[in-house]
Amino acid sequence: MAGIERPGPLYQQVAAAIRQGIEDGEFPPGGPLPSEAQLIERYEVSRPTVRNAIAALRSEGLIEVRHGKGSFVKGAPTPPLTIDRSITRTGKSYGPDATPWEQAQEPTVYRTATTDTTGPLLELSEGEALFGVDQVLIHEVTQTRALHRVLIPFATAQNVPTLAEAPDTALEEIYAALSAAGHKLTWSETVRARMPQADERSALELPDATPVIHTMRVTHGTDQQPLLLEELRASGSQAQLSYRVTADSPRALRAVRS
Repeated sequence: MAGIERPGPLYQQVAAAIRQGIEDGEFPPGGPLPSEAQLIERYEVSRPTVRNAIAALRSEGLIEVRHGKGSFVKGAPTPPLTIDRSITRTGKSYGPDATPWEQAQEPTVYRTATTDTTGPLLELSEGEALFGVDQVLIHEVTQTRALHRVLIPFATAQNVPTLAEAPDTALEEIYAALSAAGHKLTWSETVRARMPQADERSALELPDATPVIHTMRVTHGTDQQPLLLEELRASGSQAQLSYRVTADSPRALRAVRS
């Protein structure tokens, strides 16, 4: 393979190339990686660049370094945490997902506005007023960290006194309040993997070259009106998502705009 020619930090590019080789079976689980000297020649980079790439892959759990023998492929790690994204309802009560989270700190409540990303999901123009609630969560067993955000349009809060007075109300209580206000609730969710921003890397305590899973869930009310937006971000190497899938009537299906 020719030298690395894409933009971005060289060690991350080398790590990505090796990672792709592992995924493609070029470097099978249990087998050795090429030597440091071979990687330097293969990718036409410096020794520190190769060592940083190996360190990044090691922190992801993809490889292990055996002293005196070199680096060996461990294979793609199984995420230790499965986050259940189901919503349960019993009568007029809504249950949270079954994931045992603890708050790392008190929620931060603030005023913000829709962006070119959140506006279309809430079917609002860019710059519309929102309440924002941010939390840092820690899984009780695995200590996996997650960032949770709820964005509540002022229009939604004005019609539900609980939200106007306390936007940081627990989600299950928000759902119950919206239902009591006459809404028949449904949800839509999009999920993507991306590289983290600097503040996300710090808050989630992510190793280098580790992606995040980013979910965006919209709560819909009467006539599929978007009522609020929930975001969850977690380490792509430490967490996976689980959903309960049911069959919907074709008339109930809606395209989700990105």
